Amino acid sequence: MSALLERSLPPYEAAAMRVPDLTEVMAAERRAYPVPWTHGNFVDSLAAGYAAEVLRGPRAELLGYWVAMPGVDELHLLNITVVPAWQGRGLAVVMLDRLVDACRRRGLAQLWLEVRVGNERAREVYNRYGFAEVGRRRAYYPVQQGPREDAVLMSLVVPAP
Repeated sequence: MSALLERSLPPYEAAAMRVPDLTEVMAAERRAYPVPWTHGNFVDSLAAGYAAEVLRGPRAELLGYWVAMPGVDELHLLNITVVPAWQGRGLAVVMLDRLVDACRRRGLAQLWLEVRVGNERAREVYNRYGFAEVGRRRAYYPVQQGPREDAVLMSLVVPAP
């Protein structure tokens, strides 16, 4: 992590995402995305036992969250969000580090994700982190109007501890 990010990284605590967190998560989701996940998407993910965490600041404010689905030898990141007011401070890298740790704890060798083709900022973060662009999913993401947006499929080989 760069010295600039280290200086701007706010204090945080990570905890497993729970249903009571979803009121704040949904408010952040609606601020962050033109087509957000639904409350049901989060409830279903938690009920299925997917890995999910929230990051909270020193006043217990929500800073970010992620949800990932375990599979055979892999973890598939479904949603990672830094609350818009907290973006640009290194929290995405913190959450990616925590995802890699989750892979290691489960003995999983790869981390997968999709990202909107047009989300250049996120793609840059993932590329710098070490993810490789390995494919495309055509018309993967819904949009408010017009044709669906393609996703870039990215993969990270999780290094042994």
